[in-house]
Amino acid sequence: MKILIIEDEKELRKSVITYLTEEGYLCESATTYREGLEKLALYTYDCLLIDVNLPDGTGLNLIKDFQENEKKAGIIIISARNSLDDKLIGLEIGADDYLTKPFHLPELNARIKSVLRRRNFKGNKEVIFDEIKINLDNREVFINSKPMVLTAKEYDLLLFFIANKGRVLSKDSIAEHLWGDYMDQADSFDFIYTHIKNLRKKMLSHGSKDYISSVYGIGYKFLSE
Repeated sequence: MKILIIEDEKELRKSVITYLTEEGYLCESATTYREGLEKLALYTYDCLLIDVNLPDGTGLNLIKDFQENEKKAGIIIISARNSLDDKLIGLEIGADDYLTKPFHLPELNARIKSVLRRRNFKGNKEVIFDEIKINLDNREVFINSKPMVLTAKEYDLLLFFIANKGRVLSKDSIAEHLWGDYMDQADSFDFIYTHIKNLRKKMLSHGSKDYISSVYGIGYKFLSE
């Protein structure tokens, strides 16, 4: 899961990135309204953490701009203000949650998980697709009730496929989801093929059907039959 943190407080930004990275998220950051707007225009994210008070604008306006582009991502406002007005405005314009500074990082993580569950999996803590079961909180995967050990990238890839089952996913979208803006440094998409090959091999060895199909010249599709 990919998170964008738009926060100008250096120490808070660093601590959030460090903690969430250790929890298995892919984190990117911006420190200004303008930088946040540029990243939102270029890349897609699963969840946005947006500070209300930015050096060159307000996070509330950033949310409005984001919503006008009809992109889908969970939004959590983080702010030093404990203002009911800010909270109500933020929720009215499309934010999913509001967290007042200072906050505990495990609480932030719990809020992110809740938002992602609501956005992608109707609030469920478990995702079940045929013989595949995923525990979202613990990042555990089971095939026919047997645990399957995946790398962080393989887990994110499987979840991305299931969340978008039936849709053709381009190699660009898969690369961006797994590596964020670091994908711009890649010379080819061979690494995507390697991760998909390894994920498919593990799934088949655990008795799963072969759900991953290649769409020539475009990317991949995850489909039951």
